Amino acid sequence: MTRTIETPVVTAVQASTWLPTRALLTGGIVAGPLFLGAGILQGLTRNGFDFTRNAISQLSLGTLGWIQVTSFLLTGILLTAAAVGVRRALRDEPGGTWAPRLIGVFGASFLLAGVFTADPGRGFPAGAPDTASLSWHGTIHMLSGTVGYLALCAAFLVLARYFSAQRHRGWAIASRLMPIVVLAGLAGSSTTVQAFTAGAGLGLLWLTAITARLIKA
Repeated sequence: MTRTIETPVVTAVQASTWLPTRALLTGGIVAGPLFLGAGILQGLTRNGFDFTRNAISQLSLGTLGWIQVTSFLLTGILLTAAAVGVRRALRDEPGGTWAPRLIGVFGASFLLAGVFTADPGRGFPAGAPDTASLSWHGTIHMLSGTVGYLALCAAFLVLARYFSAQRHRGWAIASRLMPIVVLAGLAGSSTTVQAFTAGAGLGLLWLTAITARLIKA
């Protein structure tokens, strides 16, 4: 009789732990496509925006800038949730300490980028000069993005240890190569904004893939 009562109690506890973790990791799956999708859609419809000249961050400017600000903040919240999910999913596993912390830093960088907007320039918003001046809020925006993506690169390297320990060789190799792609985009941003957009976008999408993989683990 005692065993009959205890069995469903244990199962309920396990389910209540698994379901929140799955939901939190889903935040990491949604964050990248949401941010990139919102940016692409706005970029195609906002007057004066040019993907070859302007960064997605500049969509935070102008009368419709609140849409991109909301995108930054929502993405930051989803990434922060994903960090908690990764911490739970990797408890007592290699990378279980630093991977969620670094993803949390990445999420915080989006929250900061939403609060402190980028500077106008390169003709956007309409009427802005080609040469952008760097304001204090633009500086915070830029630094938060740089720190955030460096943290993401470090998180990928930490997660590569986890995948190696789990004998997922392909995932481990890709997680070691992706930081090179992201950093190349950051380095190339001084030449063309498209390099940064590509590197940053691929980094977000790889995090989407990783969190989806952790749900299945």
